[in-house]
Amino acid sequence: MPVAKIYSLTNQEVGEIELNEQVFGAPVNKHLMWEAVNHFLAAGRAGTASTKTRGEVSGSGRKLWKQKGTGRARVGDIRTPKWRGGGIVHGPKPRDFNYAFPKKKRRGALRSALSSKFANGGLKIVDAWEIGTHKTKTLIQTMDNLQLKGRSLVIDHQENVNLQRASNNLPNVKCVALLALNIHDLLKYENLVLSKDAALQIQEVLNK
Repeated sequence: MPVAKIYSLTNQEVGEIELNEQVFGAPVNKHLMWEAVNHFLAAGRAGTASTKTRGEVSGSGRKLWKQKGTGRARVGDIRTPKWRGGGIVHGPKPRDFNYAFPKKKRRGALRSALSSKFANGGLKIVDAWEIGTHKTKTLIQTMDNLQLKGRSLVIDHQENVNLQRASNNLPNVKCVALLALNIHDLLKYENLVLSKDAALQIQEVLNK
């Protein structure tokens, strides 16, 4: 069973935690993670692009000149797609890009990402995220103490207003609620920093 060290916010080792092998020691399935990321990005698309067909653009519907005898190309009305300002053929319309993705596959992808983080040394567990203030400089000092370089994803087991506000001004630090954990953020950020209680709750959810 995987074992991870627990650190204080001053980077002092304060204990150990046994991690569930099904969650943090699972085989890494890259294709499954790729599928999960594609689904996450598709579900997040706005789908608001819209164009007008020839029946929706403004303009008269009368025939501009007679069909034959003028020497000009035949044309129906001013809204024809062949002309500037006319309708758009097969253009985009508002739509939902989301599609069904099995819960088992989504959870399996999360387990693969967490296992990859643990295996590569990108997982760090702190005893508790108690920074005591919403000041950004305090969180910067804490991240320096923990020796975290690069982008870091920070998760606490419950709503932490000070942590959320302090991380808002840091481009390389993102704080998300435990229920909002997703495959895209896990793969985007090099470091995953969990509170001890958050790690226990993640295990409880993903070990089903």
